[in-house]
Amino acid sequence: MREAVTEKDWKSLEDDFKGEIKRDDLHRRIYATDASVYRRVPQAVAYPKNEEDINRLLDFARKTQTGIIPRTAGTSLAGQCVGEGIVMDVSRHFTRILDFDPEKKQIWVEPGVIRDDLNRFLKPHGLFFGPNTSTANRCMIGGMLGNNSSGTTSIRYGVTRDKVVSVKTLLADGSQVEFKSVSKAEWKKRSEQENREGELYRRLEELLGEEETQTRIRENFPKPEIHRRNTGYAIDELLDTEVFSASSQQPAHLGQLLAGSEGTLAITLAVCIQLDPLPPVESAMVVTHYQSLQACLHDVKPLMSHHLYTCEMMDKIILDCTKNNIEQAENRKFVEGDPAALLMLELRADSRSGLKEQIAALQSTIQDNGHAYASPVLFGEEVNKALSLRKAGLGLLGNIVGDRKAVACIEDTAVALEDLQPFIDEFASLMEDFGQEAVYYAHAGAGELHLRPILNLKESADVALFRQITQAVAELTKKYQGSFSGEHGDGIVRAEFIPLMIGEENYELLREVKRLFDPLGILNPGKIVDPYPMDKALRYEVDRQEPEVQSFLDFSDSLGIVRATEKCNGSGDCRKSAEAAGAMCPSYQATREEKDSTRARANALREYLTEQNADQEELKEVLDLCISCKACARECPSNVDMAVLKSEVQFQYQESKGYSTRSKAFAYSTTLNRMASRVPFLSNALYKNPLSSGLIKKVNGIAPKRKLPLVHKLDFEKLNKRLKAQFSKTAKKEGIVLYVDEFTRYMDTQIGQEALELLWGLGYSVEVVYGESGRTFLSKGFLRQAKRCAEENLKTLTPYLEQGKPILGVEPSALLSFRDEYNRFGLLSEQVQKLANNSFLVEEFLAKQLEAGHMSPEQFTSEEKEIQLHVHCHQKALSDSKVSCDVLGIPANYKVRLMPTGCCGMAGSFGYEKEHYEVSMKIGELKLFPRIRKLSKEVIVAANGTSCRHQIEDGTGRLGLHPIQILNRALV
Repeated sequence: MREAVTEKDWKSLEDDFKGEIKRDDLHRRIYATDASVYRRVPQAVAYPKNEEDINRLLDFARKTQTGIIPRTAGTSLAGQCVGEGIVMDVSRHFTRILDFDPEKKQIWVEPGVIRDDLNRFLKPHGLFFGPNTSTANRCMIGGMLGNNSSGTTSIRYGVTRDKVVSVKTLLADGSQVEFKSVSKAEWKKRSEQENREGELYRRLEELLGEEETQTRIRENFPKPEIHRRNTGYAIDELLDTEVFSASSQQPAHLGQLLAGSEGTLAITLAVCIQLDPLPPVESAMVVTHYQSLQACLHDVKPLMSHHLYTCEMMDKIILDCTKNNIEQAENRKFVEGDPAALLMLELRADSRSGLKEQIAALQSTIQDNGHAYASPVLFGEEVNKALSLRKAGLGLLGNIVGDRKAVACIEDTAVALEDLQPFIDEFASLMEDFGQEAVYYAHAGAGELHLRPILNLKESADVALFRQITQAVAELTKKYQGSFSGEHGDGIVRAEFIPLMIGEENYELLREVKRLFDPLGILNPGKIVDPYPMDKALRYEVDRQEPEVQSFLDFSDSLGIVRATEKCNGSGDCRKSAEAAGAMCPSYQATREEKDSTRARANALREYLTEQNADQEELKEVLDLCISCKACARECPSNVDMAVLKSEVQFQYQESKGYSTRSKAFAYSTTLNRMASRVPFLSNALYKNPLSSGLIKKVNGIAPKRKLPLVHKLDFEKLNKRLKAQFSKTAKKEGIVLYVDEFTRYMDTQIGQEALELLWGLGYSVEVVYGESGRTFLSKGFLRQAKRCAEENLKTLTPYLEQGKPILGVEPSALLSFRDEYNRFGLLSEQVQKLANNSFLVEEFLAKQLEAGHMSPEQFTSEEKEIQLHVHCHQKALSDSKVSCDVLGIPANYKVRLMPTGCCGMAGSFGYEKEHYEVSMKIGELKLFPRIRKLSKEVIVAANGTSCRHQIEDGTGRLGLHPIQILNRALV
């Protein structure tokens, strides 16, 4: 490799490049890691727009001896996506479905097509792509090909290699070659070509044609019955074809050689894959619970005699991690007791009766074995929740607090099913010798368990163990003739051990294959052959002096802000598309740029905070499009709460650089609204007038197309006295407190009024308390002011809490700060916890009252109405959307639908800021706006967030009502 590439070289590349090339410090740092333990800072990041761009990159690489590291979603666990060359990210532009033949059940796609998005396209045709990784909602077909991915369904549908029909590629010299199945005659014909393609066919036949060579390969490669095997290049697969075996009639397919090659042999331009019919519609899952790992493993083989679609395992360590994640805590409700391990056994059938027969047969085997202490049966949505729990396994391991983490190094071993229990028994004994408690989970039915030691790779002693354990487990895997890589690839972490696994002579064959395809070694260097050392260039500096970054907010639950950012392990859950379930991460979904993902923000924070540079411009840039929706707080398996981290960084940055006038205007908007509400007629006239409102927007950097929120004046205490006089004789239920927050007091006064009317009308005795939650300060990083708001609220509300009166609120972003950010201000934890436990959105409170039988449909109209509900992001993250649906559905003939609309995109001041307006509206266009535009005028649009209602009006012209208003108007 050349030591340095000149500026002239870069200029020559960039001049004709149609996509983008980034060489700034920020992009290089956020692409320095994937989901592995490695960190290698690239020279540049390239986003090619077309095939010509890729050819330019290859030409540049050849001339300068610079490595090209192909990357799609960047979720690789073995370090495949890191290197010092140019990271070539095809996830932005190579995302098209090119051709679809439903008759042949085949489809051509570019490498950046997301697996789950592809299956959404295929579903109406009754087809799907079977391999199903835990990252299926963001992993891409090109990455799945490179890794030969398999996932939970491999026992039924095989691995990616099985599905490859054809692959269009660019070789390292720029030649375009399509690889597909060829007969012996076709192989000969191709080998006679006087070009690079012909050379490949000729030379491979020379390398693998000798009987002695073939015998050596068969004796040393993993057992052929191990379907999940990615040890080096799949030259053993070629031996069972008619080209190399007289007894075979199987055509040869070099595309299958590319599967699992990790982008080291060719660049994928497009791939044609074979599809399967959708699985049977009726499904159930039997979850067997065990008191010991050994009992669990004992059951695997007999249970696999049934027609299972998945046979997945989770152990106690990873199950315990699910308790501390908001979303997964709800998904684990089927768990009985405290199992050491459990198996998730999915059954499918075309009829309910057939499914029942399968369940009965499976339960009979479970009872006969006698190892499971419980085996509940899940149906419908319960099955999906259990599968989501299992898929979250990788990210959940980031929940382990502190520097000791479950490390991916030996997590990919696969052995023949009959070898699984003795292999794991020896593995457990080995871990005891190393003083290790390992994590066990994943694909038990395929003979593959993800096994992870818990190590602190910041310490040299554990880095030494990292290598020693990997070496020892490689030797154990070799003893059982297993595959050291079942599905996650060799990458950096396992490539050093390939010679041990297959023998030095076979390893030399792999090197010959690499030289044949890539003579200059420019394609993803350091992977599979001639690898980087597995214990160097780790994510953290070994034996470093741990940085002590002082923070205003309390991050002691993560042992400090630096470790809070380090919880991100790179699994990339934040990169799922807008069509996927959930809301994380709205800005990434709008821009599809890695820079705008939660992962990139965490990567950048980790990098700069480690250097104790919290006031860097790069941090300001990478956090710019974080809209603090808090979806990551719920959906990120590693519990990376970027909204809180952003508030802290904004605070640190502004303390160093100063607070801008616009930030002050938004942060102190409550004060401004208070003054404006004294003369609402005059204020609103100014806000509505094109000239004056235009001036206000220009001065404050507000998008010209935005409508300014109007202010109103209402004496809530006076209104409450009047309602008390009206309803005092009928108010027989408990006393409650309505917290009138800053938004309800000055802007959404009509909603506050109707909240009081509704609560009194339902028979509750209500007291009114004014307060400022601090949300506007939190959103702009004014943390001292936000803390003062919290202190004032605690002072005001504690007397009511001591009386046992629940605190109710209207605006989710205000009320839910009591449960969230208030815990990080270092206030009296007992008081804060009492406030958090006894403050509720009005919908939450009414849902509990409904459940307790204190409300009934008879109290409301019998009129028929259809309601489509959009719920505020903070409610989705910190509460439950269902409560709003439940209370809106109390009137007997109200048909309520929760819209799967993600984030609205307004996010408080974010959507008003002129530089963010376009992204804000783009987020709204992902799901929310199109959904609302399709609704008839008779359908009521419900939205309980003040920002959401403004965004809906600006984006669709529809007026949204708060659920409280809808219920109040339905009272009889």
